[in-house]
Amino acid sequence: MATEKSGTSTPSKGQAWFCTTGLPSDVVVEVDDMTFHLHKFPLMSKSKKLHDLIQVQETKLVPKERQPRDNDNVEALEDEEVTEEEQCHVSFSHFPGGIETFETAAKFCYGVKIDLSAAKVAPLRCAGEVLEMTEEYSEDNLISKTERFLTNSVLKNIKDSIKALKSCENLSPLAEKLGIVERCVDAISSKASLYDPSLFGWPVNDVSASSAGDSRKKNASSSKLRDAWVEDLAQLSPQLFNRVICSMRENELTPEIIESCLIHYAKRCFPGISRSNRKRTPSTSMMASEAEQRQLLEMIISNFPLEKSSKSQAVTRFLFGLLRTANILNASDACKSALEKKIGAQLEQATLDDLLIPSYSYLTETLYDVECVERILGHFLAMYEETAEVEGGDQTFGNVRSPAIMLVGKLIDGYLSEIASDANLKPNKFTELALSLPEKARLYDDGVYRAVDVYLKAHPWLSEEEREKISGVMDCQKLTLEACTHAAQNERLPLRAVVQVLFFEQLQLRHAIAGTLLTADVAACESTHPSLNNEEEEEEEGEEEGGMVATSRERNNHNNNNTWREAIKENQVLRLDMDSMRTRVHELERECSTMKKVIQKIDKVGTSQNWRSSITKKFGCKFKTQVCDSHESAVVEARKGRHRQNNQR
Repeated sequence: MATEKSGTSTPSKGQAWFCTTGLPSDVVVEVDDMTFHLHKFPLMSKSKKLHDLIQVQETKLVPKERQPRDNDNVEALEDEEVTEEEQCHVSFSHFPGGIETFETAAKFCYGVKIDLSAAKVAPLRCAGEVLEMTEEYSEDNLISKTERFLTNSVLKNIKDSIKALKSCENLSPLAEKLGIVERCVDAISSKASLYDPSLFGWPVNDVSASSAGDSRKKNASSSKLRDAWVEDLAQLSPQLFNRVICSMRENELTPEIIESCLIHYAKRCFPGISRSNRKRTPSTSMMASEAEQRQLLEMIISNFPLEKSSKSQAVTRFLFGLLRTANILNASDACKSALEKKIGAQLEQATLDDLLIPSYSYLTETLYDVECVERILGHFLAMYEETAEVEGGDQTFGNVRSPAIMLVGKLIDGYLSEIASDANLKPNKFTELALSLPEKARLYDDGVYRAVDVYLKAHPWLSEEEREKISGVMDCQKLTLEACTHAAQNERLPLRAVVQVLFFEQLQLRHAIAGTLLTADVAACESTHPSLNNEEEEEEEGEEEGGMVATSRERNNHNNNNTWREAIKENQVLRLDMDSMRTRVHELERECSTMKKVIQKIDKVGTSQNWRSSITKKFGCKFKTQVCDSHESAVVEARKGRHRQNNQR
């Protein structure tokens, strides 16, 4: 059957479709802006609907009486009357699938072989329903043909099922009534589990490779195929996509598959979520208003599984992007709360750049949304405590430092250092966030000290009480020697903090010196007594073994000489270390002595005689016993005595 399209316009339509079989057409079917000139017998043999419509039209056809205006046009008017009498006019409004689908159905009526595909089978199935092309009316009709192809071919493949579902967007509600939408959704949900990366890496039905090389090739092909159908799924309308996701959740698919589908869909609809892709794409044209965008975003967030994602950092970065978008679109509080809880479950995978969420509210003066980070941290700590109690009880939670809590502690310290330079950040907000972490989250407080230093530098107008409150968030006992050295010379710290730093620094040095001396004494004992024990053992063995004594003694004497030389070298190194530590202690003693003299001068000139007692009560420590009296004569004499004993050794 040959067909042709003509551009000849009719009074109401723009295009015409003719069947070039050599016979004049007797049926005119109007579909949208196309006029089809067909023959009634092929159409009536396959379509009961067209059969009934044509019969009705034939009964209404009445010959029109026309009077010829002159004798020359009599024959032309007679031919025109015959043509008008023989042609039937049928019109379809909102035909499923439009012009192309009706054209294919017309060709099927003429006996032309049609090529079915995943994108065409649903519109043709709906067209067969409208035209009533059933098996009862004609054998091997369009409905049975499309149903077989849909069941045996399309629904067996996930990509074809998605294409068929995509074609149903313009076929509602007929496609829904015929069950095509539901069958496609069920097929996609059931086939998606075969592409779970946590299982075999390849669909179960396709596992047939015998060698390792073939297996790797199939795994790579599986990943590409999985990404391909996920990309196709992202092309669906929000309503159909939501139905697929809900079906996946009902079938208990793994969170990785559901998250992958949601991420691809969100990236297509909101390309600005990813900081690496800020270019606006044509796909965003589907969003007609901000309200629709907000509704779509809330749908995506509500479908995210609460379980922790295995993709970790990439998914966490994407979730923070969703949170920024939710703030811009002014999403509901429930939506943002669910997203914050999801982020809190995997906060250890976040980066400092992720936490720097701009503040979009006019009610907050800070540059970054600190309250949002506090809520996310609260969700993390709550889940962390629950996990610790389940795994090992309160005792395990109190003693073990897990990698997750350590990573979060380092992350929050970096965040504090970043936001500390904000002039609008209140002291209470800074201290609350710094003290929200448990003690086990920080091995050292160097990061907290860095944040405190930045905050004091950016807020020079703070009162002495506020400066002490800010400095109180760090534990001077957990500062390293490098941090203590810097803090002791930091003019921005309050006097109380400097005194505590000096005290704990001196205490660390004393412990280090004591440990060095103890190590030296143990090394000296091990270098002498083992040799005596070895000689006694050699004598006992000599009584038992006889002629082997001389050779064994010579070998042991050689080993003892080497051990003695190594011990001497170690003692020399230890002495050098002790000398450097003594020098540092003497420097601290001189600094403390200078501070003591300054305090004495203040006592003489000051207005209050009880100034020292008030300072002691305020600082909570006694200068004489803890900081400044390490230079008294008794201590010095004791140290000189130890020094002489070491020289005699």
